Amino acid sequence: VESCGVDRQWCGRLGKIDNCQVGTFLFYACRRGHAPLDHQLWLPREWAEDAGRRAKTHVPKGIAYQERWEVALEMIDRAKEIPHAWVAADAEFGRVEEFRSRLRERGESYILDVPGETRIRDLEQEIVQPKRRRGCEKKAPWENVAAWAARQPASRWQRFEVRAGEKGPLVVEALTARVQTGGCAEERLVVTRSAQGEPEFHYRLSNADSGAGLREMVRAGSERHRAEQVLQEGKGEVGLGQYEVRSWVGWHHHMTLSFLALWFLALERGRVGGGKDTADGVDVAPGVDATAPDASPERGADRPRDQPRIAA
Repeated sequence: VESCGVDRQWCGRLGKIDNCQVGTFLFYACRRGHAPLDHQLWLPREWAEDAGRRAKTHVPKGIAYQERWEVALEMIDRAKEIPHAWVAADAEFGRVEEFRSRLRERGESYILDVPGETRIRDLEQEIVQPKRRRGCEKKAPWENVAAWAARQPASRWQRFEVRAGEKGPLVVEALTARVQTGGCAEERLVVTRSAQGEPEFHYRLSNADSGAGLREMVRAGSERHRAEQVLQEGKGEVGLGQYEVRSWVGWHHHMTLSFLALWFLALERGRVGGGKDTADGVDVAPGVDATAPDASPERGADRPRDQPRIAA
């Protein structure tokens, strides 16, 4: 509990609430490969406002308490000069209306995971208007995205092969609709479900206009697993998770050196492999992602709503 930022919070590695640190990471992926871009240790409010602990662990004076999505926005701003098409993130960020709003203000195209209980109104649903009415037109009712997806007819679902996998191509079925969210913004809901075995649903919101096809949005959303892949490589290849430091400076030094090693591996992989990502060879977006060392790319929906994962 002496290490900088340690608090009782959701630990993805253990699958429960325990003492751990939370880092926020930004990754980039494209046709030539994937690599980390930025990182920052997250300080819980109790840490950020405790002068004694800050001094003991050498937290810089300019570091104040921020929500995790605010840290993520700053990272995206620092990387804005890097060419990219999409910002992807998991539900820890996607559920925050202000995060999505700030991305729209920045002109970023996003495809963000949201939890199944997210409330939406289907703007494409045909509503029979009463013959005699007063005031505004009757609109579709509010409902959560999981219930909305469950009642969609089979004819609406389209099948896509999104990328290669260890056991063959990853195939999903997907649909999209224009929706209104709690913040009154009009967005596009993208729902995917696995085509093999027991259906596993994923819900995402995007600000993409009608020019972005469903195939492209499905592909961009599915590429969020690259963040998981980078972290797994970091832990397995360069000792990303093997450190015994207590200070703010020590944590960031370790992460920086580990990320430099990952960049070297990414460059070597591109050189030896001919500059093409051997997984599927598609362009992808920068994404902020939450992860656990032993979690699959799409897991984490069962953790408490207010608890972060081990890394974001």
